[in-house]
Amino acid sequence: MPLPTRRVCVASVPALLPLATLAGCAASQPAEPARPAAAARPGLQLGNFSVSLTVKDLAASKAFYEKLGFTTFGTFSPKSKYVIMQNGTATIGLFEGMFPKNTLTFNPGWDYSAKTLPAFDDVRTIQRKLQADGLQLANKADESSTGPAFIMLMDPDGNPVLIDQHIPAPKR
Repeated sequence: MPLPTRRVCVASVPALLPLATLAGCAASQPAEPARPAAAARPGLQLGNFSVSLTVKDLAASKAFYEKLGFTTFGTFSPKSKYVIMQNGTATIGLFEGMFPKNTLTFNPGWDYSAKTLPAFDDVRTIQRKLQADGLQLANKADESSTGPAFIMLMDPDGNPVLIDQHIPAPKR
C-alpha cells in the first residue's frame, strides 16, 4: 500500500519561485499555515541539537558540507578526526572512525553557539527522568559525578541518541 503524499507548492518559498512552474503550481497559491512549535516536555531540557555523522573521509566530507554553506565551528585539527560545522543554527559534527552509526546529539547547558545557558537540566537529572519513564540506557552517567558526562540510548528504530554535557552541572 503506498504511503500518502503531501504536495507542497514551492511557490510558497520566495527563493524557489522560479521552480513553481516546473512543480505545477501557481505562484498565487497561499503558503501552508505555520505549525505551532512543539512544547518542550516540562522539566526535560536537552539543550543544543546536532547530528553527528559517521564519515569515511573527514577531508572529503568537510569539503562537501562547505559547498553546502557550512563553516567550521570552533577549532579544527585534521588529527582530531572530527569537525563541528554550522550553517545558521543547523549544526553537524563529522566524525571519522568515532561512532558506529549516525547519531542524534543533544548538549545540555548549551545553545547553538555553545554558549552556556543560565539554567538547564544536568545530564544526570535527565538520566533519572528517562529511567523513571522506563527507557533503557546503553550508557549511563556516574550519578556521583558533577562535571561533564554523557548518556546514550537507542530510539525504537535503533538510532543512537547521545546526550553529551560538556559543562559542569548548574548551581541550584
